[in-house]
Amino acid sequence: MSQAVLTRLRELLGEQGLLLPSEDLSRYEREWRGRYASRALAVARPADTRTLARLVAICAEHRLPMVPQGGNTGLVGGAVARGDRAELIVSLDRMRRLRRLDPDSASLTLEAGCTLKAATDAAAAAGFRLPLALASAGSATIGGVLATNAGGNETIRFGNARAMVLGLEAVFADGQVWNGLSALRKDNAGYNLAQLLVGSEGTLAIISAATLALRPLPRQVETAWLALLSPRAALALLRRVRATLGETLTAFELMPRQALEFVLDYLDSGQCPVDRQSPWHVLIECDSETAGEWLRPALVETLETALESAEVSDAVVAAGGMQRAEFWRLRESISDAQRVGGVSLKHDISLPTAAIPEFIETCLGELEALVPGIRPCVFGHLGDGNLHFNLTQPERLSAAAFRALEAEINERVFARVLAIGGSIAAEHGIGLLRRERLGESAQPAALEAMKRIKQSLDPLGLLNPGKVLRVD
Repeated sequence: MSQAVLTRLRELLGEQGLLLPSEDLSRYEREWRGRYASRALAVARPADTRTLARLVAICAEHRLPMVPQGGNTGLVGGAVARGDRAELIVSLDRMRRLRRLDPDSASLTLEAGCTLKAATDAAAAAGFRLPLALASAGSATIGGVLATNAGGNETIRFGNARAMVLGLEAVFADGQVWNGLSALRKDNAGYNLAQLLVGSEGTLAIISAATLALRPLPRQVETAWLALLSPRAALALLRRVRATLGETLTAFELMPRQALEFVLDYLDSGQCPVDRQSPWHVLIECDSETAGEWLRPALVETLETALESAEVSDAVVAAGGMQRAEFWRLRESISDAQRVGGVSLKHDISLPTAAIPEFIETCLGELEALVPGIRPCVFGHLGDGNLHFNLTQPERLSAAAFRALEAEINERVFARVLAIGGSIAAEHGIGLLRRERLGESAQPAALEAMKRIKQSLDPLGLLNPGKVLRVD
């Protein structure tokens, strides 16, 4: 069967469109974190939606499982082929056309293989903004961003990726193409299939293109780096900033001293804007689409009041674009910099915002008792409740010994998350990494509905099998 289907795929895709294991597939088979390894039957690289549809139809005919893949920047094993040369990776990296930018509807239609950076650059060139900010923007693709419903730094104001979706084009498991690329802002004609596919991690259909809503470019942007004593102080500051600066608040990033230390050790150059010994740091960004010079004085006044109230111990407002970029370079280097400390156990969680300070204090206390010397690197988007609750191995504990504690550590963290009404997957998805936990923690009615939807749209179980839901 394998040779027969590969022959047909070669005829369809040509030399550039089908990569075999005899070639270098490392770019597609190596997951970003290195936790999962693929051994794919081959890598298919269709160049357009018509070809993608024919590819899917051939795979359906031969019962060949498919693993859709975008920029391969995921963190939960959602884009890896399982087994030994048994599944086909379908990479969308050749489908990169910007199909249309409509200034009247303020929308952008583009193919799934376009990187997020290419999309934001295209929007900016036309005077618009795609308000989705990820550290991996240069490699993350639109298809992958939507398939995982990625969040990012600006979720506090603009929402996750699904909030930008006006319409989608997708190929279903039998090869049928659904063209739902409408730019309509209001359309209640039946079920919203686009929103069903967003966040489905390639298990229901393969997203081939999207129409996204744009916003005007900001005319004023102000960024500040702050030193604080605790997450409780950060929460008090968040309340103050929301009350005084309103909808101009675009990012509110919380970082511990440990994260900053990793970053400064990792970067060739880098300097903390405030006292690096501060136990906690916050990066704030505000912007307005209205021209003027009122935002900076408003931010400064807010921070002065916060300093007087002891919510903040030090503050620096960026003097210009270069310093602003440097602030963000420090923040966006955290994920890579954690490798300096060794093994990092990562938990992408979402919590009721008001519960975050107590959660951090209580959970870290338990973990320190369990693993003395553990180095917490808890950072994230405080304003929308999303924490990257990452834990680095103690300096005197081997990587293997720390890995051996992973199951017990996960149990402690997730039990507390669920007890206070949080989520075990805030913006990275489920993939393979959190599949069993989802099966244990999801409400039975919700889990059964997910299974029914999967069975209805993919009855043969060929689309990204084993991801999100267990395949029997």
